[in-house]
Amino acid sequence: MRAFENCGRNWCWSLVPQVQEQHSTQPPPFSRGYYLIFSGMKGPNGGFGPRGRPQWQQDPHGQSPVLSNLHLKEERVKPDSNGTVVKSNDNVEKTDEEEKEDRAAQSLLNKLIRNNLVDNTNQVEVLQRDPNSPLYSVKSFEELRLKPQLLQGVYAMGFNRPSKIQENALPMMLAEPPQNLIAQSQSGTGKTAAFVLAMLSQVEPLNRYPQCLCLSPTYELALQTGKVIEQMGKFYPELKLAYAVRGNKLERGQKISEQIVIGTPGTVLDWCSKLKFIDPKKIKVFVLDEADVMIATQGHQDQSIRIQRMLPKDCQMLLFSATFEDSVWRFAQKVVPDPNIIKLKREEETLDTIKQYYVMCNNRDEKFQALCNLYGAITIAQAMIFCHTRKTAGWLAAELSKEGHQVALLSGEMMVEQRAAVIERFREGKEKVLVTTNVCARGIDVEQVSVVINFDLPVDKDGNPDNETYLHRIGRTGRFGKRGLAVNMVDSKHSMNILNRIQEHFNKKIDRLDTDDLDEIEKIAN
Repeated sequence: MRAFENCGRNWCWSLVPQVQEQHSTQPPPFSRGYYLIFSGMKGPNGGFGPRGRPQWQQDPHGQSPVLSNLHLKEERVKPDSNGTVVKSNDNVEKTDEEEKEDRAAQSLLNKLIRNNLVDNTNQVEVLQRDPNSPLYSVKSFEELRLKPQLLQGVYAMGFNRPSKIQENALPMMLAEPPQNLIAQSQSGTGKTAAFVLAMLSQVEPLNRYPQCLCLSPTYELALQTGKVIEQMGKFYPELKLAYAVRGNKLERGQKISEQIVIGTPGTVLDWCSKLKFIDPKKIKVFVLDEADVMIATQGHQDQSIRIQRMLPKDCQMLLFSATFEDSVWRFAQKVVPDPNIIKLKREEETLDTIKQYYVMCNNRDEKFQALCNLYGAITIAQAMIFCHTRKTAGWLAAELSKEGHQVALLSGEMMVEQRAAVIERFREGKEKVLVTTNVCARGIDVEQVSVVINFDLPVDKDGNPDNETYLHRIGRTGRFGKRGLAVNMVDSKHSMNILNRIQEHFNKKIDRLDTDDLDEIEKIAN
């Protein structure tokens, strides 16, 4: 992604062009030309000129150009029923319920912003198919007796020792005879590397036909897994990888010589049955990744089951999912016979390290003034501010930037790659304030975040408190063993009722804070 940045003495902004996915034959459901990252601009409000170009005018003091008439106007591009692209101005407020991104986008975002493994504190629970067989776990990759070129690949990827899920999953996946596995694991726990290692270990490089098959819910997620395969197999040049994704056209009647195939369910099913590019009876390892995302996509569940039924009885079946709702569990049992099961014992995010307060206001402007008072009284390294709608988030970002703050804006209409770029800049400290809707409530760990502000309290589509979202939001602070601060803006009897119900749910008192009293604000910072 190319980002154009311009910095003068008084302001700094970034304009990031939208990146269209080069390989996909389908346009994204919504596209936008550009998004702005606000950073301490001085000068008049402004906007985009024709076709998304910024309008420049010279600063009267001759110091630097400024953007004229900057305002946030939603311009969406969406295909109509015939696939024709139609532009529409969307001035309708979007609630945070609508902002809750589909799981595939959230999963891809997590993969793009993860630089290393998450230090997961959850306990791993292992349920063996045969409770009488000894339970093995490993503390080093050498114990697995991997092929030398695979061990070399593991270390080249920066893995020094197995993660918690790898400790338990790898001995099962690499056992003789191979064992089936259903495993729960979140993004960043090393599960992709684990099943890739299992696939690469089973491959016979001299046999020039597909032996391992991996299903991913989307093209983009398939590419991410493919990257891991290429990295881990770097010292194993005989192993080849093919992508069974829409747009990868092969001649009818052609047979695939690559030993590993990764793809989406619809295309893989076509390659196995209709086009016969793959002989499913020769598959030794079948991996179904992101099962919870898979079943949320129409058609993928049935396609996956049809593929599984074509495979030989002794094919090793491995299924991974971040969550295990009943629907995921039923699907897993259909796809994986006689499995070993690895579950994460859920450990709730704790509120013990977070000081929570609320501020009484009468309207949006008073909430903004309270926010400014807070910034004027205490030192805030970095803050995340959550809003209920895109419109409020856009207004707040613009107002904060006028006050000289370096502000990044994040919301659901951005493409995943764009969101990842904004989060990366925030993580690097290029912006100090991140204004966002609910798309940012989960999975983003930034060590410098010391304050989380609920400009709007989280509610579900029926107007009831969304306690889980509240937990995820304020859980962005108080991490890495540090104390955090959460401030909730209350502007009506209804929002006070929401706050009271949140207090009752978590059995934690939330104290009132008077932001007009500087001494009181300073006390909470100590």
